Amino acid sequence: MTTTAIPAEARRAPAAAPKRRPKREREGAAWVFLSPWVLGAIVLTLLPMAVSLYLSFTDYDLFSPPKWVGLRNYVQMFTEDPRYWRSVVTTLTYVVVAVPLQLALALVVALALKGMKRGKGFYRSAFYAPSLLGASMSIALVWRAIFNDGGTVDHLLGTGGWVNKPGWALLAVALLTVWQFGAPMVIFLAGLQQIPAELYEAAAVDGAGKWRQFLAVTVPMLSPVLFFNLVLQTIQAFQVFTPAFAVSAGKGGPADSTLVYTMYLYDRGFVASHMGYASAMAWVLLLVIGVVTAVLFRTSRSWVFYASEGDR
Repeated sequence: MTTTAIPAEARRAPAAAPKRRPKREREGAAWVFLSPWVLGAIVLTLLPMAVSLYLSFTDYDLFSPPKWVGLRNYVQMFTEDPRYWRSVVTTLTYVVVAVPLQLALALVVALALKGMKRGKGFYRSAFYAPSLLGASMSIALVWRAIFNDGGTVDHLLGTGGWVNKPGWALLAVALLTVWQFGAPMVIFLAGLQQIPAELYEAAAVDGAGKWRQFLAVTVPMLSPVLFFNLVLQTIQAFQVFTPAFAVSAGKGGPADSTLVYTMYLYDRGFVASHMGYASAMAWVLLLVIGVVTAVLFRTSRSWVFYASEGDR
């Protein structure tokens, strides 16, 4: 009878699983890595917001200690300041004009780029460039020169300088925003490329033309992207400052026709040194943007189509 020797390695007990670090120790390590962001959020965002909220209930001129006045800034804003309401109307007009035009142009260009076979990368970069440059003060000053008396628009159309006409100045500001359509265009293009070609083929088999395919296939499938762009551009439009400031030379003219909300806030806070009043204006703007965003999300249920849900 023979016996087979078992190697020493086989006779050893199986190696124990590596011991997991205690949960408390793992959480501690996570907080160490998160601490720079948490510290930055507290010091650079939450703390300034708390100070601004406090100042909105005070009379503060940047040079003397703030004096508590309760709701006086808000009462004055809504009942005693006609320029405030002019800035509100100007801002709403700007949002209603600039956002739809910008999104429409971005969608048209995205549709054109989708059908291109050659040079798509070049044109995509070229159309995106204004979004990188348009927010700068230098471009805004060039825009003012184009629409000023004796500028390019005056020579081509003979209408005079738009920036000096109350009925046209805000349109010049809005067109500068529309010109910066590159960012929503890139997002639209990415969404268009995700629409299955089979849907267009099925629509064509059913006899749908290009326009019918756009309404029945492209718009529903692109509605989540359209909604994203709409929310993003609406929030940015409410905060417009640089184009209006440059086109009006920092005065909001002519006749307050380009006095958008943030320009008047800047005027009250840093020109007139009414920082408490400006803080109250900032909080009203924050609340309005929050309400508008909530309304957009609420109404999106009736027109935004998500393929995973299978319905509107």
